[in-house]
Amino acid sequence: MSIRFWLAPAAIAVGAVLIQAVPNRGAGGVSAVTPQNQSGPGTTTLEDQVDLAVTVYNSDIALVRDVRTVQIARGTSDLHFMDIAATVNPATVHFRSLTEPSRVSVLEQNYEFDLLEPDKLLRKYVGRDVTLGRWRDGKEEEVTAHLISYNNGPVWRINGEIVTGLSTSHYRFPELPGNLFSRPTLIWTLENNGGARHRVEASYLASQLAWNADYVLTVARDDKTGDIDGWVTVRNGSGTSFRNASLQLVAGNLNRVRQQFDMMRAESATKSMPAAAPAMAQEAFSDYHLYTLGRKTTVNNAETKQVSMLNATSFPVLKRYVVDGQNYYYRNPQHPGAPIKDAVQVFYQLKNEEKSGLGMPMPAGIVRVYQADSKGGLQFVGEDRIDHTPKDETLNLKIGHAFDVVSERKQTDFQRISSNVYEFEYEITLRNHKTTPISVELNEPIGGSWRMVRASHE
Repeated sequence: MSIRFWLAPAAIAVGAVLIQAVPNRGAGGVSAVTPQNQSGPGTTTLEDQVDLAVTVYNSDIALVRDVRTVQIARGTSDLHFMDIAATVNPATVHFRSLTEPSRVSVLEQNYEFDLLEPDKLLRKYVGRDVTLGRWRDGKEEEVTAHLISYNNGPVWRINGEIVTGLSTSHYRFPELPGNLFSRPTLIWTLENNGGARHRVEASYLASQLAWNADYVLTVARDDKTGDIDGWVTVRNGSGTSFRNASLQLVAGNLNRVRQQFDMMRAESATKSMPAAAPAMAQEAFSDYHLYTLGRKTTVNNAETKQVSMLNATSFPVLKRYVVDGQNYYYRNPQHPGAPIKDAVQVFYQLKNEEKSGLGMPMPAGIVRVYQADSKGGLQFVGEDRIDHTPKDETLNLKIGHAFDVVSERKQTDFQRISSNVYEFEYEITLRNHKTTPISVELNEPIGGSWRMVRASHE
């Protein structure tokens, strides 16, 4: 079998555009090239897949469970399991026959990720002959060349001469090396003492799969009620697409052993618009929470997908204005008589309880807050990140600092009573330039042992 890489007549060096070979149709109509010396082993692709489940964790890993119907020869044979995630961790792979689990055993496993590429193909042919196509006097001619070396470019021996920087139109190779594969492949050496047809399951952990939660909180003009929508954003950079998969998400902080793997990385991501979907079902799972999408979905490679998780309307919210003093205010003199301005922080507080229409454990994520202006148009007013929040817990979302509320303090007295006893006096002034009255919380973080000598407000 020969493979020809075509280039435009004026092109230089390696740059394959078209591969001509006997096609072995794989998943999705993609042509796979099968080396001649690997015609014996069984091969399975996505066309054999009967079930697929993907559980994504919010720590950049996912558990993939791939069920296929395959033919396995009796006795000892190899099975090429293709169309897996390129970021698979081979140490986590588990293979079993669901049809006759006690009659099929794995003797050996290999993960092949040395993929068929023009550059790698040339490197495999160092020390061998290759047929080159080159242009002379406006005509294409073919010549047999011996590839001596391939370091920063090929070095050829042609008709007894050493040639570099050769302008070529194509290369022709007599065959494919046996250790190059068209896509990432798991190879098992199996011992089968049962029937020839099996339903098998391969499960493994893969990286470059992650998810996070995003929330949109819309607050009413009176700052007393709100609506919230929760979205799950799934990102797939694993190198393969997951078609018609059962999707589950695990929220929680898993303990991970840090290891080093040479993983392939996705180079780009596209975003698909979220489609209407039912809310996710959730359940307690170990010390985590498991969220299950009520339908099957497809997550393509290099794709960002969003699915609906929760929504609630007209639940009560509380707007809070908070001023936090600084601990160092109570350590040294602070320019007595000179004003110090403290930021007036603005929070929206809500309770994740069922009677308010919420009550679903909320995974960690970013809450973006919107509010309508005087003409009814929604405006972005701030955002905050929340941790994993169980039901019946209170959320405080900081959206920014108040423009029309001012907090100013002056140190009106400072005395050193003894070597480690000091007396401070502060005057704090609050000014409200809004058209409505508000309440402001003042927090004073005074370290060590202390007592209040005198105060205008308890």
